Amino acid sequence: MAPALAAEQTVGMRFVIPTQPLATALIAFGKQANVQVLTAGQTVDALRSHAVSGTFTPEAALTHLLEGTNMSFAFVDARTVVVKPRVAAAGQPSSSPSAATKAILLPPIRAIGLVGRDEGFMADVSSGPERTLADPLDVPQSVSIVTQDLLQSEQVQTIADAIRNVAGAQYIDGSGGLPIFNVRGFFTGNGMTDGMPNNVLGIGDYPPMIGVERVEVLKGPQAILGDTSNNNNFGGLIDVILKKPQAEPVRRLVFSFGQHGEKQLGLDLAGPLNDSKTWTYRLVLNGDVADRTPQGMRGQRNRYVAPSIGWSTSDTTFIAGMSWMMNRVPIPDHTVLLGDTVGSASPPGLLLDNPNDHTSVETRRLFYMLEHRFNDIWSFRSRAQYVRESIDLQDWTMASIQPTGDILAFARDYRSSDAYYTLQNSVAAAFGHGWMQHSVVLGFDFSRIQLGSSVDATDTGNIGGSYNLFTSGPLPPPTSVLTPDDYSLSYSPGQAWTTESGLFLQDQISLGTRLEALLAWRRTSYELETTHPDGTPWNMRKVHWVPNFGLVYKLTPDVSLYANTANGFQPDTYLGKDGRPLPPSLSRQIEAGAKFNLFEDRARLTVAAYRIMLDHSSDLVSLQPPYNFVSGPGQSNQGFEIEFNGQIAPGLNLSSAYTRASVHNNDGSQATGQPQQRFNLWVNYTFQQGVLRGFGVAGGALARSASQGLMSETITYIKIPGQANVAMNVFYRTPRWSVTLGVKNLLDRTLYSPTFDETYVPLNNHRTYMLSGAVDF
Repeated sequence: MAPALAAEQTVGMRFVIPTQPLATALIAFGKQANVQVLTAGQTVDALRSHAVSGTFTPEAALTHLLEGTNMSFAFVDARTVVVKPRVAAAGQPSSSPSAATKAILLPPIRAIGLVGRDEGFMADVSSGPERTLADPLDVPQSVSIVTQDLLQSEQVQTIADAIRNVAGAQYIDGSGGLPIFNVRGFFTGNGMTDGMPNNVLGIGDYPPMIGVERVEVLKGPQAILGDTSNNNNFGGLIDVILKKPQAEPVRRLVFSFGQHGEKQLGLDLAGPLNDSKTWTYRLVLNGDVADRTPQGMRGQRNRYVAPSIGWSTSDTTFIAGMSWMMNRVPIPDHTVLLGDTVGSASPPGLLLDNPNDHTSVETRRLFYMLEHRFNDIWSFRSRAQYVRESIDLQDWTMASIQPTGDILAFARDYRSSDAYYTLQNSVAAAFGHGWMQHSVVLGFDFSRIQLGSSVDATDTGNIGGSYNLFTSGPLPPPTSVLTPDDYSLSYSPGQAWTTESGLFLQDQISLGTRLEALLAWRRTSYELETTHPDGTPWNMRKVHWVPNFGLVYKLTPDVSLYANTANGFQPDTYLGKDGRPLPPSLSRQIEAGAKFNLFEDRARLTVAAYRIMLDHSSDLVSLQPPYNFVSGPGQSNQGFEIEFNGQIAPGLNLSSAYTRASVHNNDGSQATGQPQQRFNLWVNYTFQQGVLRGFGVAGGALARSASQGLMSETITYIKIPGQANVAMNVFYRTPRWSVTLGVKNLLDRTLYSPTFDETYVPLNNHRTYMLSGAVDF
């Protein structure tokens, strides 16, 4: 049981639960204890509970309730408890009729993200694919979950670092300092935050890790979720689950220091606002700065403020909050190629920008999340957000690079802004008896996106071909060489608005004790309102049906086989080079796999094989803002993935992922940025006894095979060699504080992104050290 809940309820609570079917008894327990119950479904109603009457702690009450049923329980967090069949002794079959049942939520829809903590490297519940909390073994698709313990073990500082643990996912260093994500061979955009779009432009920013509870990566097209963010509906998306208000008090200070003047300080506060603990709050504050990058770029300044408030009763949960994030990041260290091979790169110590070149991203977000349970059958959920964001970039771009170092250097001042709001409403019901049961969700989504004004001023000749990398000295500030004539090249894409709405219906059907089917349909309609460059209006209206289907077969309570077919539909918010909207894209995935709970439910192994077919793609023109896209040839991607996460021995946790994938463009051209093989391993060991108790060591490697980049003239390919990045750390943890000393790129290798062109080659060629820690007060 969660220690905080035990402390909170030391005086006990009043329970009155008569003898009845276990399914309804657990619903009564959840109401009276004010907790969410994940429990065995289908045949659990064949079991009957003991009566519980009197004052007990929730743990004692549930122990009495389950007596004689061969069911056990564990608290996932202070407000969520999982009830499942007991693990039978070796060689002894379970006598419980529920031993072959699955875990579902009772009632079926009652979840606002995840409020508490996962246990170790393995997550017990998944929140994303079906808009419900569910046991990952019962989800008919591959879902990767990076838990809080794994994030802390690896000293993860960004979402980009977090997804290194996920099979089939990688990130690319964008030239403006913002990561570009790729899942199963497709650029993903920036995914979701608590199930709502994080950034509609596809390239934006994420909150700091102090505000993140866990990271989920949903594999395959996700059009059924109604996310309008660019490119999220092809290979998958990233869903970031933020920390929420809670009654369990939190007073935590986190800090970190790096060798190049990196300093980070964060504060995480949470707790009740009244004696009954129906009102709660959360406040996350964070700031970090850095003196310079190894190459000499200056000016990192990041700030984050996120207050939220919650109200919770036995039937209703409401959360409202806001966040303000202002990140100023320097242009990443990089080189350029003087030829068409990696070996022709300019010297790594040569600064190719003005030291103060940077990208500033400001994001303001207002949101609410509401869930209400009418009775044991019906429930309602509503979520909404309003987001305004802006990007301000100043840098130098290179072109026509000669082996002698002569180049064309262009000063750039790029600014853009956009706004969007989204609304998600759904009603859920659970009904049925005997061998067939249904959990139905009916919902409506609406979003409206405005691509606001943007300015892309580029120098047209002040530097020109007179600049030489080796002899011309440092570049001046970009704005100092831009003239009013340069700014006359500014443009605005007609204040384009995209409106998208959708109706969706999902039915999770349980057939007997072993088979489950998931049927989902979405009717998406969207409208794009913009103008041609000559000022004439352009309106596009489309309606499209998106079906999904999945099956899960439980061989045993700890082994499931699954298969699915999922469809993607992506209306494109970008305008092509001619100012006209790019056409929508259609994709389809076929996937099959197996999931295994191992080591007495302390670890999970997932194996998946997939194929994704896309009719046409939207290809990046470059990795530099404004990230213009053009209609691409379409692709056929197929691959095989293995993931393992969990505890294999006391104190020993392991996370590993392997991917083997191939990407084929429909027009026969070669795919860029796609290594055929990727492997990640991270091992964490904490000493359990003696004088070393509390100390631990962790380490691992991320390796990939060779990939290809493409020269800016789009004809010549660049061979990018395979590589391995090794990291390790040592730590000491007590119940109230912890400290970790880590080193990344332990072997001091030169590390590259999986794709780039000759004008921008992201560079990581230094061993780096970090000291981090946390104090609970």
